[in-house]
Amino acid sequence: MNAVTTGIVAGAAGTTMLDAVTYLDMAIRGRPASTVPEKTVALGVAIPGRGDALAARRSAFGALGGIAVGTGLGVAASLVRRAGAHLTPAAGTIGIGLAAMAATDIPIALRGISDPRQWTSQDWLSDLVPHLVYGATVTTVLRQQDEATGHRSDRAAERSSTVRSAVIGVASGLRSSTGIAAALLSGAPGSAHRARLVGAMALVGGELVADKNPNVPSRLSQPALTGRLIAGGGGAAALAHRDRVDTASALIIGTVGALAGSYGGAWWRQWAGRRMPDWQAALAEDAVALTMAAAALRRPARSSSVSASR
Repeated sequence: MNAVTTGIVAGAAGTTMLDAVTYLDMAIRGRPASTVPEKTVALGVAIPGRGDALAARRSAFGALGGIAVGTGLGVAASLVRRAGAHLTPAAGTIGIGLAAMAATDIPIALRGISDPRQWTSQDWLSDLVPHLVYGATVTTVLRQQDEATGHRSDRAAERSSTVRSAVIGVASGLRSSTGIAAALLSGAPGSAHRARLVGAMALVGGELVADKNPNVPSRLSQPALTGRLIAGGGGAAALAHRDRVDTASALIIGTVGALAGSYGGAWWRQWAGRRMPDWQAALAEDAVALTMAAAALRRPARSSSVSASR
């Protein structure tokens, strides 16, 4: 019950901040309020009334539906945290924020209310920013509750893991094999380490060669992009497991990093392709990907408190 109560408080606070940012955007840009919430709730529901009364009830049900979703996601996030997934500030902001965004955008897409594929960058920004604020608020409340109940996070380890996860994620977006190699090499040293090392080198080397083939499909095609996201998230989670930090946070950061690396790498190849031979641009990207992967694979230095306790 304590986790549920905390989740209700966190979800309510997050919903309040989301609404505040949305109304601030309306005030600054002078844009009208969105009618999507009331349309989403109204579908399949017989709402009594006509004219202004019907419009008022639809608006009210839309607002109440938003509060219910925001509060419910706060409870879900609290229960997940209670189960052991203590998301870092960055991972919580992104993971919970995107979950709230999906809870809104997927139903409106499935019901044909709006097509996100046709949204402008401004539309996406107006949708993304409030939901990230929601995620940040929920995460902050949950972490404060953790501290109040005696759970202390190792902030240095969290920051190190966040950076490491982002680095291997971006590297995977550039060369997907680096994330797979990270997962292979994150295991404890032993008799199988040499085999894993050989396998990792073969994967990375094979992709470096294949990347120079002009017939290779775009990294932004659905199968290729999905593979890079899995490699980035999986590689980051494997490194987090090796370093004994939260794997859920690493999975989120690594996946987002892979998405950024995929689009960033594609942009680089297009930009550089107009200024130099493509193979030169590819080699430069190879160097960046391998350097980032090598940096991510380095084991973090133990903190003085950990060293002193052993």
